[in-house]
Amino acid sequence: MSLTERLRAARGEHPGDVVVDTTAPTTAVAPDVATTVPTAASVPTTATMTTTTTPSTAVPTPAPPQSPEGTDPAATDALATLKENAAHALFERIGARLNNPALTEEQLHTMVRSELNKVVEEQTVPLTSDQRKRLMIDVQADVLGHGPLEKLLEDPDVTEIMVNGPDMIYVERAGQITRSRERFTSEEHLRQVIERIVSRIGRRIDESSPLVDARLADGSRVNAVIPPLAVNGSSLTIRKFSKDPFQVHDLIGFGTLTPEMAELLQACVQARLNIIVSGGTGTGKTTLLNVLSSFIPEGERIVTIEDAVELQLQQDHVVRLESRPANIEGKGEISIRDLVRNSLRMRPDRIVVGEVRGGETLDMLQAMNTGHDGSLSTVHANSPRDAIARLETLVLMAGMDLPLRAIREQIASAVDVIIQLTRLRDGTRRVTAVTEVQGMEGQTVTLQDAFLFDYSAGIGPDGRFLGKPLATGVRPRFTDRFNELGITLSPRVFGATTDNPGGIR
Repeated sequence: MSLTERLRAARGEHPGDVVVDTTAPTTAVAPDVATTVPTAASVPTTATMTTTTTPSTAVPTPAPPQSPEGTDPAATDALATLKENAAHALFERIGARLNNPALTEEQLHTMVRSELNKVVEEQTVPLTSDQRKRLMIDVQADVLGHGPLEKLLEDPDVTEIMVNGPDMIYVERAGQITRSRERFTSEEHLRQVIERIVSRIGRRIDESSPLVDARLADGSRVNAVIPPLAVNGSSLTIRKFSKDPFQVHDLIGFGTLTPEMAELLQACVQARLNIIVSGGTGTGKTTLLNVLSSFIPEGERIVTIEDAVELQLQQDHVVRLESRPANIEGKGEISIRDLVRNSLRMRPDRIVVGEVRGGETLDMLQAMNTGHDGSLSTVHANSPRDAIARLETLVLMAGMDLPLRAIREQIASAVDVIIQLTRLRDGTRRVTAVTEVQGMEGQTVTLQDAFLFDYSAGIGPDGRFLGKPLATGVRPRFTDRFNELGITLSPRVFGATTDNPGGIR
């Protein structure tokens, strides 16, 4: 069936009866059993079907099968072909003008819309107004945007997009991962979208540099890997961030924090305690770091250091630094460690490192110990004790021949508070511990929990954990600093409650 015939069939414009040619090859379903083309009333339901020997006769054309979304597959297929042809024709028309640095984003969109109108007018296939509108939107998304990912990026419920090749896209909603019906037309189409993303921030991706970290205009974090590293096709992972950064009341509403815990953390930031946010992948460390940074008083000079800029600080006096990979000759790399060292010459009141993952940990700890109190950072670890061990390992990566005790003493004197985030089995992200680093006892860094998550409440009928973080009843030593600075806490923060008399032990 031609493209025109398929579109007409999709709109129900059937030309009448169609003669079925029984001389066409039949499909073998079981030994010595074959089937002819079934009519609408004789849909095969088992592996063995009755053989029809009726000569060629006119039979009614069956109604086109409907897809799960309720759309006609013939129309969808035809429009996909038409969209591909229109996109190809548009690329031929505008060519290198897409990358003209003299054009603003608005001028570029205007040019593409104008040329696309001409391309669609030249199509010989008749289109309804809805089909034309959909075609224009899809082709513009392919040429200027992110193709089939546009709808997912605009969906506020989607928090993560994972592309495992052109025809396999997964999304995360409310902590649950499901497969999306969106797909790219080809590997080449996927590569074009990846290259468009990374080129906008001056990065490159090719066989000599087949993986890259990037970001979208809204700050969403992007990781892309292409062949030969990605064996089954290019891989693209997008961690979305809310257009309006979450505030502390949002996290309380989600159940991530309790009001008492939020009050304590705000006091810790205002008292310039050094805080490490610990957690696994996807637990919300960056989101919590954003919320903690919102407690920093206005007027303080903040320097943020990241691999790919994603923090959304609300203060005015902020300097944002981003690392840079090496160029094609292997030169020009600026690492996180270089930026941490340089930040000490920028007169910062606070240093915020998006994540420590290497030798920069030593420089950050030294900064915390030499007058840059109130610094914040994140680390990948599964518990506060694991976070201490992880920091020890990262310091050793600096290449300094330091004894283990010296490293632990550096950590114990630099870090004041560890906040542990956990992604529970129900998909929710919760703060499961707020732990004070008290110092050294022999060869061990001593820790004391101020809040712990109470798992004893069990799981509700909807599968969600009913527990919440509760005060342990132990008052941290750093509260003495609050008193010196005139920061007051409500008695309920560490005191007994009706739900938790005396706190959990």
